[in-house]
Amino acid sequence: MLVLASASPRRQELLRNAGIEFVVHPANVPEIPRDGEAPRAFAERMAREKALAVFAQQSNDLVLGADTVVVVEGEILGKPRDGADATRMLRMLSGRKHEVITGVCLAGPKLKKENTTSETTLVTLNSLNDDDIRSYVATGEPMDKAGAYAIQGRASRWIPRIEGDYFNVVGLPLALVWRMLEETQHKT
Repeated sequence: MLVLASASPRRQELLRNAGIEFVVHPANVPEIPRDGEAPRAFAERMAREKALAVFAQQSNDLVLGADTVVVVEGEILGKPRDGADATRMLRMLSGRKHEVITGVCLAGPKLKKENTTSETTLVTLNSLNDDDIRSYVATGEPMDKAGAYAIQGRASRWIPRIEGDYFNVVGLPLALVWRMLEETQHKT
């Protein structure tokens, strides 16, 4: 049985739509970058820590951990703390290209070591004016999203281009996860 170490409704929906059976057991891991930690290393470490935290409780199951970060000019943008933080993030992203990195980790009883990797997608966001940002933040949509926007939601109207995996920006690079699951099956 695959256990998703995340409460993210978006990750759950993506797995369901891809026909991957799973149960949910969210990990409670503080998401704090270490001093000088590179964005990719941070996303992968968070995914690994989440997977291993749940695997420690469910060691007979295959556990999938994931963590998504948005990066602009080397700065990691996680989930906004409040509306002001969401506004700050959206201003930083306005009119710019940025990276969305999702770290993924599989931990399971048949794996000698957890399998951790990541996917990066480049996203271009149109220039937003203060009214755009204010009205978007007022919807509440940005509040539980890395980088304070949802590509699959209202922010879609401001994203003219992506380079890479769309599902990665939503929160889970499905093709990568599927390949990892397939590789795990061959190790049994």
